[in-house]
Amino acid sequence: MRNTRCLTVLGLLLCGVLVLAPTSWAQQRDPIIDKIAKAYGIDSYEQIEAIRYTWNGEIPGLFKVAHMWEWEPKTNKVSYEGKDKAGKPVKVTYDSSQLGSQSDQVKNEVEPAFVNDNYWLLFPFHAYWDKSATITNEGTKKLPIGTGSATLVSVKYPAEAGGYTPGDTWDLYVGKDNRVQAMVYHRGGPTKPSLVVASWTGNKKAGPLLISTEHRGTADGKPLHISISNVAVKLTGSDKWVPAQ
Repeated sequence: MRNTRCLTVLGLLLCGVLVLAPTSWAQQRDPIIDKIAKAYGIDSYEQIEAIRYTWNGEIPGLFKVAHMWEWEPKTNKVSYEGKDKAGKPVKVTYDSSQLGSQSDQVKNEVEPAFVNDNYWLLFPFHAYWDKSATITNEGTKKLPIGTGSATLVSVKYPAEAGGYTPGDTWDLYVGKDNRVQAMVYHRGGPTKPSLVVASWTGNKKAGPLLISTEHRGTADGKPLHISISNVAVKLTGSDKWVPAQ
C-alpha cells in the first residue's frame, strides 16, 4: 500500500482524502516511529503475500457493519464480502491499482471502506509509510482512556495535503514496549466525527505481524467499538493461512 493514490475514505468514521505515499519527508520525524513500526513487525512485512480479516464496527443506534477482506499487498488484489448501503450482499474482487476501470460501487463504496479498515488494521505501518506526516514525541502523558500514562507520539498531516483530510492529527499513546495503548484522532476538516478516542488492545500475532484487534472508545462522545476478527496471513513460499493467535 505504499503506492501513491488519493481515495475518498469511508464516511462512517474517518472520511476525507488519503495519500498513501507522498514523495518527500516531513521536516520533523521523531525516530520513535521506527521503533513502533518494528514492534508491529515492519521488518518482516515483505514476507506477507496475503492478509485476510473481518473489520467489525459499531456505534449503538447508528450503525453496525462487518467487512470481510482478503488482500494481496504485492499484487494489489482485494476481495471483499459484505453489504452495500441498502443492506444487499456484495461480493467482489478487484485490482486496487486499476480503480479507473472498476464499477462505481467499487470506487465509491468498497475501496474507501478497504482503506478505512486497513488503517485500523495496520496504522503503525501507515504512520511509518506516510512520509508527509510530521511525527513528534510529546513525552509522557496521561492515557485518554483508562488509567495510567504512556508516551504521546503525535502524527500530524500538513494543512494542504495528506492523511484522511488535510490537517488531521493522530495521537498515539505508546508504552515502553513501543506498542500503541490508545489513540486519539483529531480531524482537520469539518466532516464528522471530529474526534475519535479508542483503545488499542487484544494484541495477536499473525505470522510476523502484531495486530491490535480490539478498539473501544468514543466517536464525538458516542460509544464506539471496532474489532478485527478472523485475522490470518499467507507467507512467502506457502499456500497455508497462518491464523492470528
